Amino acid sequence: MTKIIIVGLGAGDINQLPLGVYKLLKNDYPLFLRTKEHPVVESLEQEGVAYFSFDAIYEKNQQFTDVYEEIVEKLFSEASDKDIVYAVPGAPIVAERTVQLLLERREEMGIEIELAGGQSFLDALFQAVRIDPIEGFQLLDGTNFNKYNVQLTQHMIIGQVYDQMVASNVKLELMELLPDTYEIYIVENAGSAAESVKKVPLYLLDHEFSFSNLTSLYIPPVKDERILYKNFTYLRQVVATLRSPNGCPWDREQTHQSLKKYLIEEAYELLEAIDENDDDHMVEELGDVLLQIMLHAQIGEDEGYFTIDDVIEAITSKMIRRHPHVFGDKAAKTVDEVLSNWQDIKQNEEGREETRFAAVKKGLPALLQAYELQKMAKNFGFDWQEIEPVIEKLKEELDEWLIEVNSGVNKDAIELEYGDLLFSMVNIARFLSIHPEEALIRANQKFVRRFQYIEEKINKAGRQFSDYTLEELDSFWNEAKENGL
Repeated sequence: MTKIIIVGLGAGDINQLPLGVYKLLKNDYPLFLRTKEHPVVESLEQEGVAYFSFDAIYEKNQQFTDVYEEIVEKLFSEASDKDIVYAVPGAPIVAERTVQLLLERREEMGIEIELAGGQSFLDALFQAVRIDPIEGFQLLDGTNFNKYNVQLTQHMIIGQVYDQMVASNVKLELMELLPDTYEIYIVENAGSAAESVKKVPLYLLDHEFSFSNLTSLYIPPVKDERILYKNFTYLRQVVATLRSPNGCPWDREQTHQSLKKYLIEEAYELLEAIDENDDDHMVEELGDVLLQIMLHAQIGEDEGYFTIDDVIEAITSKMIRRHPHVFGDKAAKTVDEVLSNWQDIKQNEEGREETRFAAVKKGLPALLQAYELQKMAKNFGFDWQEIEPVIEKLKEELDEWLIEVNSGVNKDAIELEYGDLLFSMVNIARFLSIHPEEALIRANQKFVRRFQYIEEKINKAGRQFSDYTLEELDSFWNEAKENGL
């Protein structure tokens, strides 16, 4: 069986190269370099060492994944009938995707992979920026950088910042988490005579700097707590502190039951912000709703029953399970197909009651509950096909209610008939694709606007409400209506 011997060129020049690696490079094995842009290679050239580099592959491909795939294919092809040496910057096993691909496919290709060592760039970089890794650090890939993987409270090293495009992407991702002026370090040729460490504000990361395969970034851990305000983990810590023995007396006293009314209030305030189309207000109200969720989760954690991690796991699992057309192999091209799949999956989930009406939560406000019950009934085929019978039903309920009102005898009957009347109005709203809750919210808002107009008229006149007759107040109401309020 032939083999590929993988060696690391280290982080510095040829003087730092281990003797064993140096001998392999000087051996008669065909030598392949991932890139010739390394201080060691210049010395090898002076000593007459022949090699083949894959730099041209970088130049013709736009995606790094394509580059790595082509390099690996070429190496397996070359090693099909002879042993070869493959040299990479740094250490073979650190930040080397081609090496990982070679290891993954060695059995399939029937070629042995031997790792012959080499110094990682990390030691040199730690020394260049004067940090102790025992304090905790992250090593991230600049070519596949994502802000969601970042831990701002740890030392962060970003390797493989090959060019300005990679640097620009890293900058944009980091600017979602850090201030534009946050100071970072660009480290080039760490551990060699040409070592360079430049401290720059984040917004200048991709400006007027040269980048190469020996360029890394160092991001110091965040010390300013205000920068962490966007961090979910920090929010969790804040809520835990509020509920701690040394926290807020009000927060410590809250229970799931006592918080119910606040969740309803915050949800309705969010709906108001949405109706106002006010993004800033939406941000504030979404935060208030999130706070309620965090408080409930913290209470669950304090009592030892569940944590916010359980909440996140449950909803993530549910979304993946109920979207097989996105995360699985089930087809659903229309909204109706999606909803049908959703209902079928809900019915089959373990622990679900057989009746579909069990899915309509009893804790919903009555108006929303009526709307959901009618939607469920439609799924069973219990629904009119046209709106005319629905309108006739409304008239029937109105007549029945008026009979009870005019008799004035049975208050319970008046209430029941009034409920039937409201239920019929919800049914009409559903037929017209109007959400009754949203319609009522808009009516409430309209009432407030017109009543405020009346208040302004009275205040401007320097009088009191009691100074006006109902007819006069009603004329102000009509003025507000005519003014489009």
